[in-house]
Amino acid sequence: MAAVMTSKWVGDAFGREGIYESHIRLNGYPFLDAKEEFTHTTLAREVMRPRRSDPPLAVMTQDDMTVEELQATINETSYNGFPVIVSKESQRLVGFALRRDITIAIENARRKQEGILPNSRVYFTQHAPTLPADSPRPLKLRSILDMSPFTVTDHTPMEIVVDIFRKLGLRQCLVTHNGRLLGIITKKDILRHMAQMANQDPESIMFN
Repeated sequence: MAAVMTSKWVGDAFGREGIYESHIRLNGYPFLDAKEEFTHTTLAREVMRPRRSDPPLAVMTQDDMTVEELQATINETSYNGFPVIVSKESQRLVGFALRRDITIAIENARRKQEGILPNSRVYFTQHAPTLPADSPRPLKLRSILDMSPFTVTDHTPMEIVVDIFRKLGLRQCLVTHNGRLLGIITKKDILRHMAQMANQDPESIMFN
């Protein structure tokens, strides 16, 4: 009898979730339940970051940053990747580069390529321009650039965005308008938004 009651209490504690899903939530992993419906009418622009009160989105430009500036961007943030844009003025999206790929590429270049210095220019472009003879050797990172990161427009309904995240297992997607980068939506942003729509405190959700 005691075993039966214990089983019931455990089942009640987990609610409709299975043990696997509950374990994921308890450990703070961002998890989108495929059985949980999203029926709200919000748009991607309402969920994306940065918000008006947030600092600007951390990005990298395709041809006017130095190795030192790239390293500083990595050291000052904890993001797993960075959108690459044509310039800060145009904000036109070029691709997406993973943090670990950038870090490894810089380390390998410093070890294997003579002349890579902190002030070496970094190029995510197909070709690097001819530089003056006294310029440090450029660092070419085109090979690590994802040229077709997943994007949605700012007017995409969040119902579609959530469905895409679930089906493709995305960690993040970029939000654009006519090719210009506006922001980013991560799985954590979606979970916090879903909590807010359920009248829960979105900041109470803790992630590891």
